[in-house]
Amino acid sequence: MKKSSSSPPRRQPSHSSNGTAISIDKLFLEMDDISILYTFSSLDYLLKDVRVIYLRDFEISIRPLVFISAKEGDMTSIPRWISAILSEHGIVEVHDDDQLSYIKRALNRERISQSHMLSTIEPDFYARVNNYLHSVGDNERESLIVALNPFIASRLQKIVKLSASSPLVPELEEKLSIEERFLYENFYYMTSKFKKLVLKIE
Repeated sequence: MKKSSSSPPRRQPSHSSNGTAISIDKLFLEMDDISILYTFSSLDYLLKDVRVIYLRDFEISIRPLVFISAKEGDMTSIPRWISAILSEHGIVEVHDDDQLSYIKRALNRERISQSHMLSTIEPDFYARVNNYLHSVGDNERESLIVALNPFIASRLQKIVKLSASSPLVPELEEKLSIEERFLYENFYYMTSKFKKLVLKIE
């Protein structure tokens, strides 16, 4: 995956009234490509709707971003990031899929998969995992991180092995998270470059 040697022109940072430089461009320029991918994956996940039941009457209007008018007992769908805030304040009860069961099923599929086969995970798997880790207590978080380490190590080993011999094909791409797809393509590019270098292939 070759990258152009020319870089896009940088925008001049805007300034707030107190003279503080504000530059979204600078924020992203300081992030590597995989961090940017992960950030967008996380944002996309948080913007997706989730069902909630209102525990009391509630109304808020921050147009055009947010407008909610609900009665106690109403069930509606709202963006996940809003549901997290309202849930923390006891305004809604979130009716979401059991995230812990979802994560454990993924870990188990990878554990029992063959050494040369990758199990399938969703494109936003790691965003979902990270969101869940931030919602639980320290003990549960540490326990899950311990379980996730061999899962990640297993997938990385398989990605490195597969990418050394084959480009990313659709059948394999659909098994990977968005971050893993990026890793695969970069491993394949570096492996191909190394082979051409040592074998003197133009």
